[in-house]
Amino acid sequence: MSDRQADIVSRLTAVLGNEHVLTERSDREFYAMDVYSRGETPMAVVRPGTIPELQSIVRIAAEYNVAIVPRGGSASYTNAHTPSTPQSLVIDTLRLNRIVELNEQDMYITVEPGVTWHDLWQLLKARGLRTSFWGPFSGIAATVGGSTSQNSISLGSSHYGTSADTVLGFEIVLANGEILRTGSHAAVNAKPFFRWYGPDLTGLFCGDSGALGVKASITLRLIADPPFSGAVSFGFDSFEQMAAGMAAAARANVSADNFGLDATLQQGQLAKVDAKEAVRVAMALARASRNPLEALVRLGKIALAGTRFLAGSPYAAHYVTEGISRSEVNDKLAVLRRAVGSWGREGPNTVPALLRTMPYVPMQFMLGPKGERWVPMHGVMPFSALNEFHERIRRLFDANAERMKRDRMIEGAMFATISTHAFLYEPVFYWQDELTDFHTRYLPADFVKSLPRYPANPAGRVLVEELREEIQKIFTACGAVHFQVGKCYPYMEGRQEQAAQALRELKRQLDPSGLMNPDALQLRSRDQESRNEA
Repeated sequence: MSDRQADIVSRLTAVLGNEHVLTERSDREFYAMDVYSRGETPMAVVRPGTIPELQSIVRIAAEYNVAIVPRGGSASYTNAHTPSTPQSLVIDTLRLNRIVELNEQDMYITVEPGVTWHDLWQLLKARGLRTSFWGPFSGIAATVGGSTSQNSISLGSSHYGTSADTVLGFEIVLANGEILRTGSHAAVNAKPFFRWYGPDLTGLFCGDSGALGVKASITLRLIADPPFSGAVSFGFDSFEQMAAGMAAAARANVSADNFGLDATLQQGQLAKVDAKEAVRVAMALARASRNPLEALVRLGKIALAGTRFLAGSPYAAHYVTEGISRSEVNDKLAVLRRAVGSWGREGPNTVPALLRTMPYVPMQFMLGPKGERWVPMHGVMPFSALNEFHERIRRLFDANAERMKRDRMIEGAMFATISTHAFLYEPVFYWQDELTDFHTRYLPADFVKSLPRYPANPAGRVLVEELREEIQKIFTACGAVHFQVGKCYPYMEGRQEQAAQALRELKRQLDPSGLMNPDALQLRSRDQESRNEA
């Protein structure tokens, strides 16, 4: 460690204490990784427990011209929280997990960035409340700060849109350590109850991947938690039928949650839930039922359906509706059946029923059904582009079928609609390969120990990268956009000139030395280049 690094660590330790400044190489290397890739090893990892501590960290970093890389639940695959320079501090935000304000009268909640969606859901559920968007499926680990920095969808997205659509305002620690407030909270004497007051500053920090500042608090709007829900599933003989059915359901605007799966994910990931987990889910379903007879009926349907929902259809789509009465839920289910029925056939609703009861999936799903490495990618596109995209990606896979078989790789896909107007297509790769230190440290030890071990597969990794690059070209050709941009998706490439210039000027204004998560959103400055060379 150089004298300069020792000085920085000493200053940080004075603020946080020894236990919250990690300098062991094994810790620094772990925090340099995400699910898929590895960045530069940072000089230290810091774990603030208060917003003033967070501000102090940023000020120290600015004084020494050191980059800041914020990290949430760390289940990303887009290099969002992996450093692009060793002259970095990774800020682990998980200790910033306070509920700042729960205002049931004005229907908003303000939380620190390290609060997980699961914990937030549990807190609000006990009060009959919920946020409109209420997290990605990875909400056991995913944090509110991470999801709003990356943008995400899943629970509530059919009706309420993305994570950004539920945000009312932020408190942002800027590169100079000062706090910027957005929304109504930036007005004198105003509470953080409303987002829209002139130009939307809040939106600038939704999906910024930490390139513009570090989130210190997030205010989300609340709704009454709908007391009734229903579920329906459909099978389809082709992608084109599923896409048409899902688009029709989206336009009907009656579902709360939805997702589609191809055969690989249906017969792989969903089929690997073990007996112990199935019993736990069954008990949860029983507790969620409104009377013992209903519980018996629901559990009986699951027992009769067994795993039939995993077979017979190469594509499936699953829906949840919610409402203030059983009749409202049933009316919405009827609308869905009319919208989708001409494209597919209804089957057992086991999958969405279980998901509504246990909405956040175990993080073991970041590996394949047989312990394979896993990485997804995704694009969001209009319904009119779906068939062209699917045809082109299938041609790509057909052309590489022999290599994929040789390099022990399979592909699958997940799908979702967002509100009434957008479709998410998520290709997924599984390949046999040795696990990284990230997997062995992040996942439960007993689970990792139970997995088969595969030898290193560098050829498989090369093929994954080649296919991802080709798929990105297809996404771009079809006009797709992306969530979770991080340092992975080509955000600035091909961007309209005036829009690109505005973004660069904004970055320069808020972060003149380019210290905030360098390379995120491809917003790299000349100052960063010269600092790294030095």
